[in-house]
Amino acid sequence: MQAETPPFWWRPRGWQARLLSPAAAAYARAARWRLDHGERAALDLPVLCVGNFTVGGGGKTPTALAIGAAAQAMGHRPGFLSRGYGRASGGALLVDPAHHTAATVGDEPLLLAALAPTAVAVDRKRGAALLREAGCDLVIMDDGFQSARLAIDYALIVIDAGRGLGNGAVLPAGPLRAAVGDQIRHADALLVVGKGAAGDTAIRLTARAGKPVFEADLLPRAPERLAGRRVLAFAGIADPDKFYRSLRRLGATVVATRDFPDHHVFSDEVLGELAEESERDGLQLVTTRKDAVRLEGGGAAARAFLASVEVLEVELRFSPDSLGARFVRDAFAGYRRRVFG
Repeated sequence: MQAETPPFWWRPRGWQARLLSPAAAAYARAARWRLDHGERAALDLPVLCVGNFTVGGGGKTPTALAIGAAAQAMGHRPGFLSRGYGRASGGALLVDPAHHTAATVGDEPLLLAALAPTAVAVDRKRGAALLREAGCDLVIMDDGFQSARLAIDYALIVIDAGRGLGNGAVLPAGPLRAAVGDQIRHADALLVVGKGAAGDTAIRLTARAGKPVFEADLLPRAPERLAGRRVLAFAGIADPDKFYRSLRRLGATVVATRDFPDHHVFSDEVLGELAEESERDGLQLVTTRKDAVRLEGGGAAARAFLASVEVLEVELRFSPDSLGARFVRDAFAGYRRRVFG
């Protein structure tokens, strides 16, 4: 289970960030070296990487899914590659949605595997080999940009316009995985998801580096189901406030909220407390698809609880719609340059 990100990461820099600045400087140097000199394994498949500047919450998985759907519409056979954060299994594994649970392979890989073959592996090269054996002709990496383990043919960085870069500091003083400039040098483009001024700094720095900036929105499916309803919303994701804002925009009255760390595993005790509160106050329980995936594999009590929960389904839509196909074409073009020069 991943711990919650410190609140001071998302506020203007204060004493906490200043106190951690020496450690952040050391981390930034190591991250820069890894990006510049990491031993990247070269695959015999195109590799399209979907990454974030920051830790969690930027919309990588919905973006990867949208690109995968675009690739399928073009006649390709994409496969997803993920580390499978928090999973109990070891080694490289091809996800089987009919048998694996979030505890075994991670929650995000289960979401990806509903669309296309998905491999989880710390060793990304071994995971990619499983995708090739499964007949894939394109590897879409969900995260892995900063690890520099694979040669990437197209690197798309995703940022939430409402969350931005936080305090702009590198771990552990802030949420950045490396200095923004160092990351932009290795990226091919920036995708800004949603609306908000928080992403303006990243947009400006990316444009100044001569890299293109694209747009997308994360939109709910069947939004009318929640309009006008009084809800108790709970979420174990990187940015639960984003989920709550989405519910309010749909017309739901968010009476109560419960936040949990990203990738949280819900205990029967916690689920009992949520059920009791919703029944006592006459509220509809609502959560995210990512949380629902963990509940589906959490045992009989969790599945019984989930039966009373509304799940907010969302999908990422590019603006214009043709962007997904463009990213796929650019990945194949990058692969040809890498292989044939």
